[in-house]
Amino acid sequence: MTSSSSATKRTYRGQDVTLKASEDSELGAYRAEPAGKPDAAIVVIQEIFGVNHHIRAVCDRIAAQGYAAIAPSIFDRSERKFQSGYSPEEVAVARKFVAAPDWDAMLRDSQAAIDAVKDVGPVGIVGFCLGGSVAYAAATKLTGLKAAVGFYGGAVVRFADDKPQVPVQLHFGEKDSGIPLSDVEIIRSKRPDVKIYVYPGAQHGFSCDERASFDKPSSDLAWQRTLDFFAERLSHGTASKGSSD
Repeated sequence: MTSSSSATKRTYRGQDVTLKASEDSELGAYRAEPAGKPDAAIVVIQEIFGVNHHIRAVCDRIAAQGYAAIAPSIFDRSERKFQSGYSPEEVAVARKFVAAPDWDAMLRDSQAAIDAVKDVGPVGIVGFCLGGSVAYAAATKLTGLKAAVGFYGGAVVRFADDKPQVPVQLHFGEKDSGIPLSDVEIIRSKRPDVKIYVYPGAQHGFSCDERASFDKPSSDLAWQRTLDFFAERLSHGTASKGSSD
């Protein structure tokens, strides 16, 4: 995904906010609002690199489409305001947060983000990498959602026996070294109710333009499918249209 252009910057405003989870613990978040009044919202769940420049740019792009967007800092329980880049050294540090992931805690923090924007209108959720798995789990367990999208979530296969309560769309790279196509086929066989796309030649992280694995054609197509999916499921008509096949 590309960073916001100067034209995009005129159509949203973003700020850091504080959320409160169900057990009264606090966590940070980045929230972006469109210039006009939104009538739907999208929760954005981070990769293992925190609510960094890329995730904030994703929120900004969503807000530029007319939605309220919010990205909770789901690592705040371990390290407040953690953000990372994508060098091998930074990746090694970021991996410590998922050595023994507390899925329940991440879901509580995701629910806090949903609750923070539910007054706007229908709420969707989208996640990347770790966040892709959280987004799928959220669709099966959390309240207040209308749709969910997951990008290259490696743990989705672990949760595939759990039936989503809302429509779900998933995106995977054909050449993802961490998510074998056999896992994708397991998900497909267990969840025929979920729309799954596989992008030929794409690797893990193909939708992040700050990573070496960025694949612009796959990213553009997956993002358009995501926008179309949310436009339909959130009954929000301002998202740009394109092929959803």
